[in-house]
Amino acid sequence: MEQAATGATSRVGDALRRATADRQLLAAGHALAIDDLPRAESLLRERLRRSPTDVAAIRMLAEVAARLGRYEDATTLLERCLELAPGFDAARQNYAMVLHRHNRPAEALAQVEQLLERNPADAGCRNLKAVVLCRTGDYEAAIDLYQGILAQFPGQPRLWLSLGHALKTAGHAGRAVDAYRRAAALEPAFGDAWWSLANLKTFRFDDEDLAAMRAQLRRGDLRDEDRLHLEFALAKALEDRGEDEAAFRHYADGNARRLARVPYSADENSARIDRAIELYTAAFFRERAGSGAPDRDPIFIVGMPRAGSTLVEQILASHSQVEGTMELPELTSLARVLRLQGNDVDSPARYHEALAALAPGELRALGERYLANTRIQRKTDAPRFIDKMPNNFAHVGLLQLALPNATIIDVRRHPMACGFSLFRQHFARGQDFAYSLADIGRFYRDYVRLMAHFDAVLPGRVHRVLYEDLVADTEGEVRRLLAHCGLEFEPGCLRFFENERAVRTASSEQVRQPIYRGGLDHWTRFEPWLEPLEQALGPVLQAWPGVPASP
Repeated sequence: MEQAATGATSRVGDALRRATADRQLLAAGHALAIDDLPRAESLLRERLRRSPTDVAAIRMLAEVAARLGRYEDATTLLERCLELAPGFDAARQNYAMVLHRHNRPAEALAQVEQLLERNPADAGCRNLKAVVLCRTGDYEAAIDLYQGILAQFPGQPRLWLSLGHALKTAGHAGRAVDAYRRAAALEPAFGDAWWSLANLKTFRFDDEDLAAMRAQLRRGDLRDEDRLHLEFALAKALEDRGEDEAAFRHYADGNARRLARVPYSADENSARIDRAIELYTAAFFRERAGSGAPDRDPIFIVGMPRAGSTLVEQILASHSQVEGTMELPELTSLARVLRLQGNDVDSPARYHEALAALAPGELRALGERYLANTRIQRKTDAPRFIDKMPNNFAHVGLLQLALPNATIIDVRRHPMACGFSLFRQHFARGQDFAYSLADIGRFYRDYVRLMAHFDAVLPGRVHRVLYEDLVADTEGEVRRLLAHCGLEFEPGCLRFFENERAVRTASSEQVRQPIYRGGLDHWTRFEPWLEPLEQALGPVLQAWPGVPASP
């Protein structure tokens, strides 16, 4: 084994020496550096046609694939790279990162542990381990790692930001504020640090903070990414002071900048909803009755983001038989796998066709895969667990087929209140519809009509909680919610704000307080500027809290 390791190390060294001298690899490296991915890919594929075992070229091609979101390709390339050169630590670190991004955290941790066995002090690997631990819900361990790294490198604002996020999620709000402030002090233009303070929701900026943010926004050399974060943060600060018109201007500017970076097509989203409604009929589900994994462990909380799903999660997670996890990406990953199996690559709804073609055994395997992949998130012996990914409302068809005995809770909030809350929230990723009032309104309508369809073809399958009813009659709604889940009432569910579990959403601090009734009509302060949202909602708004015949 020692000779094999020595040989592998030698191959890595030879490959890296060639990479620093080879013109083609240097050109590919330059193309990567300037993000010219097509040229980098072309050069690297040509290189590998001539030298198929060049591990430096394989690793670089894997980086191209990862940047393009082709994680399966990146994984395969890096596995081949490590097969040829097991001692290629840089490739192993890339492999761990790709596994993490591809929602395979347990495997990612195994790779990081291998690296740390050889070099326990490596700050990059310790940081990566902390990132993966946050994905698996092990926040206290991640906090310890971040603090250890920062003790060595205290001048790293992005590390302070990461520490702040972990502290916030774990319920250490005061320490999170200190970490975010440290990041902003080290880099005053660091917009993400300012927005992270605003995103605590219960935090209030002082006069010095406002002056500091405005000073940064006056800079001509401010990066656009920092500018949009600062626009959202300043808007929140002004909103808290009652300066609503100025606050809305900053929200609008931040949203416009964000929308320019993540273009969104409402037509494509509507086409996906159309196809789901067309395909998932009552007869479709009857024909597949008995398919899927029989387990009843998961409780899915779905709906629009910013509709109150975190509150419902916190209530359920305060029950002795239920464990709260986080917004799990597993269903999205399963949908992505099915999408890749679809034949019509131009169709925005091809994953539904792939799902419809699966045999009963394959549907059961999908459910079992979901349960296996979420096992790492479960830290207690509670028999039930929560998956609170709001956008899973788009996957109710998949849920019914793969996990027919799972519980589905749909949390809904007044469309204007929900819509404006979305507009004032800067999401890290995944909610590209949320940066235009008109897009928000149309997305809400599509959501309502899809859920109305499932109510019709699967009567009683989905339990709906209206946020306003939950605020008005908390105990009554909680009792009905628990009964639908097959759970006995427990008084602790009414004292959910005493639950010290980690909460990884924008509402983390709000759900650690008793229900606040004064915020129900907060959106009306901004009604003069919300006409595009109102117009896009159309009949859905007019019928609230009911559902129009044709949403």
